[in-house]
Amino acid sequence: MHHYDNLSPDKIISAVESIGIVCDARLLALNSYENRVYQVGVEDGEPLIAKFYRDERWSDQQILEEHQFSIDLAKAEISVVAPYEYQEKTLFKYETFRFALFSRMGGHSPELENENSLKVLGRTLGRIHSVGSAGKFDARPELCFEKEIKDSHSFLLEHFVPDELKNAYETLIEDLTKTCLVIFETPYRISPIRIHGDCHVGNILWRNNVAHFVDFDDCLTAPAIQDLWMFLNGQKMDREFQLSKLIEGYTEFCDFDISQIRLIEALRTRRVINYAAWLGKRWSDPAFPKSFPWFNTPRYWSDHILELREQLSAIQEEPLRLL
Repeated sequence: MHHYDNLSPDKIISAVESIGIVCDARLLALNSYENRVYQVGVEDGEPLIAKFYRDERWSDQQILEEHQFSIDLAKAEISVVAPYEYQEKTLFKYETFRFALFSRMGGHSPELENENSLKVLGRTLGRIHSVGSAGKFDARPELCFEKEIKDSHSFLLEHFVPDELKNAYETLIEDLTKTCLVIFETPYRISPIRIHGDCHVGNILWRNNVAHFVDFDDCLTAPAIQDLWMFLNGQKMDREFQLSKLIEGYTEFCDFDISQIRLIEALRTRRVINYAAWLGKRWSDPAFPKSFPWFNTPRYWSDHILELREQLSAIQEEPLRLL
């Protein structure tokens, strides 16, 4: 039985009510896989978002550092959704579950083709990183490319990669690791800071020309560019335009080391490999086979290896230029 199998609707409501909030029994499951997230109706008040943390992923100290980071950002009047505080606590426990509560925030994904939207995203990230650079994490991880890739690829090789593709996969990972480490060596040591860590459009709620950042579950110490590159898409010219506008807004509030631009394809490679390992490590959770039925099929692995080969070529190309 999986840990979340015991998280029934009655238990969710009981957990929220255990800290003194009276629920009205309305419950809506939201799209979340790493954790379980629900909108919970509250009597005589706005609904709250209840986030039940995955067992054994983060320690209490790591979760509290995540919370404190977003609280510090909110206190600096930066548009983030910080956890609900009750009796000076943000992390609550009910039976075997740990959970946090957040205000409900409406909005939609930002338009990445819009110059103004890109500048607003850049400004908000610049402000986040300005606060991030003023302190440090003690318990949360620091991005370590070599260790992460080694752990992810070893796990996939042992448990998921088909036998007939193992040699090709292992050789490709070795080539990627060597190439990426050469790129990482100098810029990464310049200025790792506290960052959001998972900046994609699904974690941005856009409303009234404001970008509200949510879900700091993956916050870590890493190069600033990690929070910028996932907003880039399309042809190289498109990505150069997007990056230029993001950094134009960013540098209104925070300095940016342009040498980090050459890390982008290495960081994309990291995400491709770690994403596959994330799916594999969560495969015993019934929510994952239902939501990602294409994973671990022969087609998936051939496409995955092709994507990594394309990454090996992309890494060796000239980095993006600012326009």
